[in-house]
Amino acid sequence: MLQSRLHEDDYQPKLSGHETFPLRYGWLKKAVDAVSNGSDGGSGKSVFRSEDAIARFGVGRNMVASMRHWAVATGVIEESNGRPSLTELGQRLFANDGLDPYMEVPATTWLIHWQLGSNRGKTTTWFWAFSHYPATTFDRGTLVRGLWKLKQDRQWPRASLTTLGNDVKCFVRTYVRRPASAKASYEDALESPLTELGLIRPAGRRGSFRFVRGQKSTLGAGVFAFAVTKFWDDYSSSARTLSFEALAHAPGSPGRVFLLDEDSLADRLLKIEEVTGNAYRWSEATGLKQLIRERKVRKAEALEFIEQDYVRPDREEVA
Repeated sequence: MLQSRLHEDDYQPKLSGHETFPLRYGWLKKAVDAVSNGSDGGSGKSVFRSEDAIARFGVGRNMVASMRHWAVATGVIEESNGRPSLTELGQRLFANDGLDPYMEVPATTWLIHWQLGSNRGKTTTWFWAFSHYPATTFDRGTLVRGLWKLKQDRQWPRASLTTLGNDVKCFVRTYVRRPASAKASYEDALESPLTELGLIRPAGRRGSFRFVRGQKSTLGAGVFAFAVTKFWDDYSSSARTLSFEALAHAPGSPGRVFLLDEDSLADRLLKIEEVTGNAYRWSEATGLKQLIRERKVRKAEALEFIEQDYVRPDREEVA
């Protein structure tokens, strides 16, 4: 297994917080609105812990906790001393005048997936499954056993088999639609928006699944460039070049998290110069396949890359 930040001595796993509920449509918008409005019922508590949180969000207390978890894990809000605040990403995406408040554009779903799949600090199972799991097919038990072995090797505290099992169950439900059932409640029948990406699908045997690696036609160039920037800063922030091997196979890389095959990744890297305003340039000189960084990309500029994947009425050309 490739070494990553999961193997560092001071790494603290995050294997709970979602209360076993996968992310659902509307939750990130509700969280952003509540934090933006500063609604705490006058209690001075976090909007997710105030006395009227259940009434405000219209869901049970466990779902309120889950909503908070997903808002933090996806980076649309951040917390300091237990108090949430809106991030620039959250503002750009989910404000009333944001790019896609109701997650109607594939770019938003891909971006949210990237935020989860590359976030080793908030979603350990997601990061491990996309970046470290060595096979194409799996079942829930396989993932649990793999995480349990890592837990024992790294001596993680407070990570029981039950906790791991619940996290893996939530992981699968985040990406795989459940079979229709007349017994399912309305809440249980609701699907995660990430099921639309088709990254994980049922395999032949019941209870078996497979990761779907390939081109990813709905993944926009802007979100891809944003992911490259985030990965580069995390992997080797001072380096001027980044190898194709790292972009394709390193833990937390775009190739890993988006399940891109090597040909599809190479095609995207060939076009990244235009997308990034010449900040990045693909090179195969002297037989080395690598991305060259002509200048440092600021956080605000990386967020601007994303906007290229959205078409808004006020930007459309008149026919």
